[in-house]
Amino acid sequence: FMKQVSFSIFRKVLSLILGLFLSVSAFAQITVKGQVKDSQGDGIIGANVSEVGTTNGTITDFDGNFVLNCKKGAHLTISFVGYVSQTLQATNNMVVVLQEDAKSLQDVVVIGYGVAKKNDLTGSVTALKPDALNKGLTTNPQDMLQGKIAGVNVTSKGGAPGEGATIRIRGGASLNASNDPLIVIDGLALDNQGVKGLANPLSMVNPADIESFTVLKDASATAIYGSRGSNGVIIITTKKGRKASAPQITYNGNVSLSTRSGEVDVMDANEYRAFIKSYYGADSDAYKLLGNANTDWQDEIYQTAVSHDHNLTVAGGLKNVPYRVSLGYTDQQGILKTSDFKRYTASLSLSPSLFDNHLTANFNGKFMKADTDYANTDAIGAAVRMDPTQPVTSSDPKYKNFAGYFQWLDNGSALNDPNWVNTANSKSVGNPVSLLNLYDKYSKSYAYIGSLDLDYKVHGFEDLRLHAGASGNRSNGKETTSIPISSYTNSYYGWDGYEKENKYSYTFTAWMQYYKDFNEANHFDVMAGYEYSRTKYWGDKYGCGYYQKTNNDESLRGKATNINAKPWASENRLQSFYGRLNYSLLDRYLLTATVRRDGSSRFKQHYATFPAFAFAWKINEEGFLKDVEDVSEIKLRLGWGKTGQQEGIGDYNYFTSYNVSTIASAHYPVYGDGTLYRPNAYNSDLKWETTATYNAGLDFGFFYNRLNFSVDYYFRKTTDLINTAPVSAGSNFRNQVTKNIGSMENKGIEISATVKPIVKNDIYWEISANMTYNDNKITELTGDASIVQAKDGGISAGTGNVAQYHTVGKPARSYWVYQQVYDENRMPIEGLYVDRNGDGQITTEDRYFYKSASAPFTFGFATRFQYKNWDLGCSFRGSIGNYVFNDREAGFVNVAKTYDSSFNYTHNILKKSAETNWCTYDNVLSDYFVQNASFLKCDNITLGYSFKNLFKAAKYKGVSGRIYVAASNVFTITKYDGLDPEVEGGIDNNIYPRPFNTMLGLSLNF
Repeated sequence: FMKQVSFSIFRKVLSLILGLFLSVSAFAQITVKGQVKDSQGDGIIGANVSEVGTTNGTITDFDGNFVLNCKKGAHLTISFVGYVSQTLQATNNMVVVLQEDAKSLQDVVVIGYGVAKKNDLTGSVTALKPDALNKGLTTNPQDMLQGKIAGVNVTSKGGAPGEGATIRIRGGASLNASNDPLIVIDGLALDNQGVKGLANPLSMVNPADIESFTVLKDASATAIYGSRGSNGVIIITTKKGRKASAPQITYNGNVSLSTRSGEVDVMDANEYRAFIKSYYGADSDAYKLLGNANTDWQDEIYQTAVSHDHNLTVAGGLKNVPYRVSLGYTDQQGILKTSDFKRYTASLSLSPSLFDNHLTANFNGKFMKADTDYANTDAIGAAVRMDPTQPVTSSDPKYKNFAGYFQWLDNGSALNDPNWVNTANSKSVGNPVSLLNLYDKYSKSYAYIGSLDLDYKVHGFEDLRLHAGASGNRSNGKETTSIPISSYTNSYYGWDGYEKENKYSYTFTAWMQYYKDFNEANHFDVMAGYEYSRTKYWGDKYGCGYYQKTNNDESLRGKATNINAKPWASENRLQSFYGRLNYSLLDRYLLTATVRRDGSSRFKQHYATFPAFAFAWKINEEGFLKDVEDVSEIKLRLGWGKTGQQEGIGDYNYFTSYNVSTIASAHYPVYGDGTLYRPNAYNSDLKWETTATYNAGLDFGFFYNRLNFSVDYYFRKTTDLINTAPVSAGSNFRNQVTKNIGSMENKGIEISATVKPIVKNDIYWEISANMTYNDNKITELTGDASIVQAKDGGISAGTGNVAQYHTVGKPARSYWVYQQVYDENRMPIEGLYVDRNGDGQITTEDRYFYKSASAPFTFGFATRFQYKNWDLGCSFRGSIGNYVFNDREAGFVNVAKTYDSSFNYTHNILKKSAETNWCTYDNVLSDYFVQNASFLKCDNITLGYSFKNLFKAAKYKGVSGRIYVAASNVFTITKYDGLDPEVEGGIDNNIYPRPFNTMLGLSLNF
């Protein structure tokens, strides 16, 4: 008891002393002088500078300077419209740099059909402004998202110039339909189907024009997009001009060098000669085939690539008409010779305000032209397999037909010309250099995007807003292929062909929104709207060979044969009605209700309804926390909703349709001209996939938002999964049909955090990190099969082998393989597998499901440090638990086929295959080839220096800007045996390598 009394007295005395000290210090006043600048070093006019917890404040002058009398030790909040606010401790001679904030991201976030205050969000929504100081090589917009947002996984499909990427939000929700998120650019929703030369629809947007990304992840946020929102939504907002401002000219450019980041570990010429001699013998036919050259075929096909990118922008405002005009040019050369990507972009943005800001308009127009030269990627595999003792070219007359390139020749057993190759059997060991140089494939593509939005705040009834928008997209592309007679891949006397694809889409939407504050405690807004969209595709393809080389009639050379012309067309339409209600009580209890009713032309039952509800509680606004300065935010979010799926399933699966024969040789002379109509498989009962999502999240902000932390738990269940599955014989026009086959679950946790350890006048340090855990499991498969083959799950090793399947209780795209037996040295024993069912024999019943291509854990980490004019940034990302089927290693496992006596050629092998020393491709579906591909990658490291007042004159403020050096794809830490553990789809074979890039960049502001 005495201890309690003593402690109580001590506590009271201490509180009194501290209170007196604080009371005295509160009267101490200081005069603070400072300057507020933007990221380019220019002073910001009219920025607000206020003392926290008081009404004391001032604004900056023409040069961004301010003077303010305040309490000693006070904190100042510096803010300006369009910039991220900062709260700093008051010190004399403060220099505060405000960063531009897309759509006022700190306060307002772009969401579906409108905007919302960030602290009023109830769903799982993440807003991201591209990191202008550490972006590395960003040819396409998705490059800016890699590793930046929890729950968003971006995997590039390879290192080819202009290559696209696979984007997955919370693991995807489908098996065979699309798992791609919906992309919305300035209000225009893009479909996932590109055109020739523009398979990645995001390529049409220049990354330099992007102001912000907003990612909608849970159904309470995405349900406003209904049938297109099952896989999440990515909203891209492009840059605009500023009201009443002088024109500002900005140039951004860079030059980069790209090199190979590694090579496949095959034998060099001397190692290969020694291997052939020891394996087959010095007197063997195999040894006699060896040449005298020492050729590194991988060196022969790869190059140091030089790329450059340039963007010029003019932005400003004429009275009430902000404008922005930009031009961009990208030339990205590939590290695989003969590959190149050129892009030309132009954009125009106008944002006038009329009638005393009651009517605002936003017009956005974009144009893109892309020229792509494709390398023959068969050369990647050929460079690994080709005999290193053979030369690239030879003066021997027998190679004249091949433009002097060395080729393995057939001895006349298959073709009439004894000096010709047997293309059907030696294609895998063709000369890699000839594969590149005797192959011409290129494409030209164009894209036009336009959108117009009108927003009218009704005069005399300003709480009511009427909004209308129209947007459209027109794209077309043509891909041309030409292969000369001298190419060993061509069994014709020349080949020419092309494919054309065209597309247009348009969307019209209109909504009205009503805001009402009943009193200080109650606020609500309600919105209702209508939308109609149509997308149409059409195209044709043409191929023409010029009589085969097996034909001895020389008069036929150059005459066309095997002509294949095939026109096609398709379209789909979507009509929707939608609404949303937001209600706020006491500015701390928030409720959102959303509903959308979609009608799609892809289903017999056209319409479906997708509702969603969300609730948020601003805990920090409660009385017991409201006055705690160190607590900036604590918010609880709860949400539920349903979304649908209609992408990636075709347009005419629910009624009878026909394929029309377009080749004369396919006509059957029974009626008319013999044209045949072949019925396609259809399913009149096909219906929407539906995904229900539950989400619970907590957002924290501390120390004036110097520390921000968010955690989300989600559970997603997709029912009526759409997949191609077998049907009973005779029940349809094919043995497989698209139908609803089952259900799947995704559940996981997302954690993201940002901390600013140092925020001072000359020093700024920011650290951000995110982590995602996603557990994917198929819960039901109905119909004729309990095991369903995964789309694109096949491998090249062996014949007709498929490694990935779907089954109940396992993740999608799991590997179905045999369990390998190993010797005492942990080497796999050829042909020996575990008899898992114990029946004394090895059959398909002994295959088991082992691991998956999808990583359960993904994470990202980035940091940026600024000291005065210098900045240093780096970013990392990784995954844990993803597995890859090493198809390349499996394809080399049969060492006995290094020399093929049937066709008289040799090929190189992996050094590891020589150690394994298998002599067959039988049962190559072994878990030995399913390898752990967990990795940590350093994506970017950037060092920059900012400057201002360059070439300053009496009436000219000079040029400001930044110069920087950067490296991309810097290093990878992994145990995976292949070249790169990041494999889209999980099957590793002949992927275009991702290069290591170094860059020199310059930004100028005039």
